Amino acid sequence: MSDTILVTGAAGQLGQRVLHHLLETYKVPASRIIAATRDPSKLADLAAKGVATRKADFDEAAGLVSAFEGAGTVLIISTDALAVPGQRLKQHTAAVDSAKKAGVKQLAYTSMPSPDKSLVTFAPDHLGTENTIKASGISYTILRDAWYFDNFMHSLPHNLQGGKWYTATKGGKVPYISREDCALAIAATLASGKAENKTYTLTGSTSYSIADVASAVSAITSRPLDVVDVSDEQLSAGMTGAGLPSFVVEMLVSADANIRAGNFDSLSGDFTTLTGKQPQTLRSFIEENKAALTA
Repeated sequence: MSDTILVTGAAGQLGQRVLHHLLETYKVPASRIIAATRDPSKLADLAAKGVATRKADFDEAAGLVSAFEGAGTVLIISTDALAVPGQRLKQHTAAVDSAKKAGVKQLAYTSMPSPDKSLVTFAPDHLGTENTIKASGISYTILRDAWYFDNFMHSLPHNLQGGKWYTATKGGKVPYISREDCALAIAATLASGKAENKTYTLTGSTSYSIADVASAVSAITSRPLDVVDVSDEQLSAGMTGAGLPSFVVEMLVSADANIRAGNFDSLSGDFTTLTGKQPQTLRSFIEENKAALTA
């Protein structure tokens, strides 16, 4: 079996950090790593370090087999094709089929917690991909990433400006984790070379409600931030009025509904099992990003 590791989505935020940790934290030789993305010109920095770069477009199934050739392990980072229902699952299925044809021996995949009971609109994509991987006969490691702290950075600066945070979560809690910590744990599994047919759930060490997050943000930034409970319909109307695309509105409303139902609120020690470290805390993440929050 080849010990070469191929990372898809290598130009994306998660892919970049996985590759960083493979190279810098786990000291995997650049000669054992392939970085793949739709536009390899974006990977010049990695190429300069000796990492092989390839084009891998999940919408061009015919080219994926050659993109994966020679790789022993392939990390499939879930794509961002959410606007068209079913497109992402189609992309992932093409990647799994191509990996099998290319002789890949180990697949890793970035999923989400409990996709079988999730209310989030894109959960079926993850569940379908997990099932496709398991049916392929290829050894696998599935990494179910909890909701990122980083997702707050899309809306929190605006919320702080207005002093209000509208939510339909009704006190539901989530064991948020940073994208950086997920990347570290994913890189750890890839570097280990283990073919274990296991599923890990990557969460923080504490579950937080939106009120908990708002309180911490307010204390660290010294700015007032009141949580306002609204219905799904009110949340949808507000985001639609702000100009968000309908598929994004539906996704965010479904995420709040999932939190409200308690479907995200399950702690796991898998991050520490994989890395030997403790996950970043909410307070640490906010302090680290204080400047961006208050800009």
